[in-house]
Amino acid sequence: MKRLLLALFAIHCSLFTSFAQCGIENTAFKSGEELDYDLYFNWKFIWVKVGTASMDTHFTKFEGKDAWKSYLITRGNSKLDKFFMMRDTLLSYCNPDLSPLYFRKGALEGDHYYVDEIWYSYPHGFSQLKKHRITSSGEHIWKTSTYNACIYDMMSIFLRSRNFDATKIKKGEVIPMPISDAQNLNNSWLEFRGKENFKMNDTKEKFRCLVFSFYERENNKSKELIRFWITDDQNHIPVRLDMFLSFGSAKAYLKSYKGVRSPMTSKIN
Repeated sequence: MKRLLLALFAIHCSLFTSFAQCGIENTAFKSGEELDYDLYFNWKFIWVKVGTASMDTHFTKFEGKDAWKSYLITRGNSKLDKFFMMRDTLLSYCNPDLSPLYFRKGALEGDHYYVDEIWYSYPHGFSQLKKHRITSSGEHIWKTSTYNACIYDMMSIFLRSRNFDATKIKKGEVIPMPISDAQNLNNSWLEFRGKENFKMNDTKEKFRCLVFSFYERENNKSKELIRFWITDDQNHIPVRLDMFLSFGSAKAYLKSYKGVRSPMTSKIN
């Protein structure tokens, strides 16, 4: 479910920024926000519900200091696991200005379970990432990487990205995105596709949305992995995600939301 998670957490970030710019004022969410999604997979031309995803965000403490805590859990239907496995739990702590402090991902993929961890520090204006992976065989792999740019993970990029100024993005604009796990820094980016209206499946609520495509480059080839729709208001909540997987297509739809910070002015009556 890497692509779903990246889709939820990857909207806007510049790779070539200094540490002084890694933080950003939070105007998009407040403590206690909860987002819930239904997940679907295209099986023999039929869209089948295969699981759910939920994300909660709270203002709390990390190592005695104020911090944002956010976690995301995906859970799949066990009857469909051989086609669409989802058993991921992600946890993130960020400073009040949303610069990342700690990230953990526990993922079950097939019969294999692994854990990624990242600790962030910022010596002399650089971003230093202490990375730890526990492989499915139980091996512990440690690595420290230092960058002269702001680096994020799949969780912290989501919190930060929801606070960008959408009025300054033009259709067709490409936005580099530095997202790291415990092994690699991904060569990925976003393209803004413009605005569309979207109607929810269950509630039939209709929203004005900003539409983005998420791309990744691997083996000298660029591929669109996700296309997603976020509310065109101060909250910037993802309401729909189309995922182009190597073994088929998947979709995620916002099922419910509560504890949002600002009025949902993107909602069309």
